[in-house]
Amino acid sequence: MSDIQTPPPVAVTLVSGPTGSGSIDDFELFYARRALDRFRVRLGRQGLLDLLAADIEEGNAFLRESAIASGGSFKAGTTVLTTRGLTSGAFLAWMDKAFSGDEKALLTAHPEHYVMTPGPDGAFNVVENIGPHVCSFFMGGWGTDAMAWAVDADELLPESEFPHKMSSNLFLPDGTVVGRALTQFGDTADGFTASLTVYVPTACPQDVLEHHLRHYAVEFRNWIIAAATVRA
Repeated sequence: MSDIQTPPPVAVTLVSGPTGSGSIDDFELFYARRALDRFRVRLGRQGLLDLLAADIEEGNAFLRESAIASGGSFKAGTTVLTTRGLTSGAFLAWMDKAFSGDEKALLTAHPEHYVMTPGPDGAFNVVENIGPHVCSFFMGGWGTDAMAWAVDADELLPESEFPHKMSSNLFLPDGTVVGRALTQFGDTADGFTASLTVYVPTACPQDVLEHHLRHYAVEFRNWIIAAATVRA
């Protein structure tokens, strides 16, 4: 048996100094967001696209190859969030307004949001990370027009409990369907529950799905807080 002992992890505690509330992690998050916003503003949308062009080409190739290898089959994962103090109707009204042209509100919800803007033919262009890959894809047909594939989905929840439903295909500029999204919202006694399902090609590594479930948690939490702030 080895007598070598693993040293305890280093712990740092803030004792005094800053007068504002929050932890060191809170301070770091504030400064990271401020720095990121500066780069987004300075570069602008086209600047970001130019900077990420090679990453997008590689990421889209990964999604396309995964979709082809999967033969049109997808695997699903769902993130569930609960909210107090805000109704689903108030949140979705804020979302409708944001997706109608408030790109800044959409971008600031996640560090790996690069472009979120209306595209041609009513589709919505998103440039963000899918797992470790930076990808540019479109979301089309939010609302009942795109629910045909979702009516038989295992993740579909009862209409009586989750009356607000939105679904979409996620597709590349060449039309290749590389994913799907199904979001469902239902009010509770003191707020609402959001059930957020993403579908990725079955050939994708499991960590791609796992990271998008985390992505959902971050972006929707921040969108909900933004909606509540405006309402207040």
